[in-house]
Amino acid sequence: MNSEVLIHPPGACEHAIATLTILLRGFQQSTQGIEALNIFAGLSPQLRLNLLVLFIAGLLFWSALAAMLPVLPLYIADTGADSTTIGIVTGSFAIGLLSSRSWLAKLADRQGRKRVMLIGMMAVAIAPLAYLLTESIPLLMGIRAFHGLSIAAFALAYSALVVDLSPPQHRGELIGYMSLVNPVGMAVGPAMGGLLLDGAGYSSAFLAAAALGGIGILCTMRVRESGTVHSLEVSAESADASTDQFWQLLASPRIRVPAVVLLLVGLAFGTLVTFAPLFIAETQVQLNVGLFYTAAAIASFSIRLVTGRASDRYGRGLFIAISLLFYTVAMFLLWQAHSAPAFLLAGIFEGTGGGILIPMMAALMADRSYPNERGRTFSLCMVGFDVGIAIAGPLLGAIASQTGYRAVFGLCSGLVFLSFLIFLTLSSKTLWHSVRFALGRAADVYAVERLPFNQ
Repeated sequence: MNSEVLIHPPGACEHAIATLTILLRGFQQSTQGIEALNIFAGLSPQLRLNLLVLFIAGLLFWSALAAMLPVLPLYIADTGADSTTIGIVTGSFAIGLLSSRSWLAKLADRQGRKRVMLIGMMAVAIAPLAYLLTESIPLLMGIRAFHGLSIAAFALAYSALVVDLSPPQHRGELIGYMSLVNPVGMAVGPAMGGLLLDGAGYSSAFLAAAALGGIGILCTMRVRESGTVHSLEVSAESADASTDQFWQLLASPRIRVPAVVLLLVGLAFGTLVTFAPLFIAETQVQLNVGLFYTAAAIASFSIRLVTGRASDRYGRGLFIAISLLFYTVAMFLLWQAHSAPAFLLAGIFEGTGGGILIPMMAALMADRSYPNERGRTFSLCMVGFDVGIAIAGPLLGAIASQTGYRAVFGLCSGLVFLSFLIFLTLSSKTLWHSVRFALGRAADVYAVERLPFNQ
């Protein structure tokens, strides 16, 4: 394969500089970023250091993973693959997610979060090297599936460990701050990937992603776990839950509706990750695709500084509902986009929606789970997201081959709005209570531990 890509992202150097400048400026101007220190000031020095090492490990993980976003679709396209094949290869990522969810979740609950985080970090370090070894579509599918194991392992174990370490009354706030690794990594990773791709070709981009994963392994090895899972005296209800079969828990209403919501959002997100670079190229808009991801990441970073603390006060339901509306608007804007500012605005709305949704879903599952089952409930809830990503590539890729990329984003706008309607009407035990919960007017009836609620 030639090191030259079919479609070069313009201005990668300028994009990288702009990314770092905007991130630093946004943090300096954010009063919430300064106020965030208050919660950490109340923690012990040992715990603060542990959270810092955990944060750095998470940042390295997401940067390594996100570095592939502007690179891999073009790498596959350079083999001569059409849109359907590109969708199948990139969608294979979710095969690894789905096939490994069950045993990784059990491993995280029974043998600790750190071991599972190491598995994920090793996968994110090895996969970029493997991409360089082949142009074969079947082999690329297999490597992509292996790459998917990384999120199944690291993301669920990281989230569970953050919750283990969080005071219940500040759970949403601390999850929000610690989840900043995702948007920062999603800003730095594509900037780095686009810069190296433009300046040095595929090999440098893949090697840099692998190097970030390798450093991440060293950081993860220094993380210390909470003893909560191992020393917990579980209640009878929790003990019964721990003996249930993994997939049977998905039938529980506390997990089922969030999983369905994430399934529909996963379809939209999978479409975005797979086809946004190709869609922007198809429109012939002069925009570095990495800048689109950076706009989304900056918005995601900024909104997480606010919503975590607010959700501890007003409940998770209100913010999940708002996030779904933001995501709907993002897909609609992509459907209608014909210029660089329009794409960037869509990225901002997508980042805002995702920046609220994922931490709020993690907090919601933490509220609805006992400590010894958090790995399984987080994992099951995210199964919907995984399935959506898996389906998005081949299914919407086939549609795109007939209608073009623009039409699939219009379809995704409708799917995400449907997820909003489902959450609005089915998120609690009755229609009336579901609406009140989604509007921030009622507490979560499925919460294991009821927290103070302000109407």
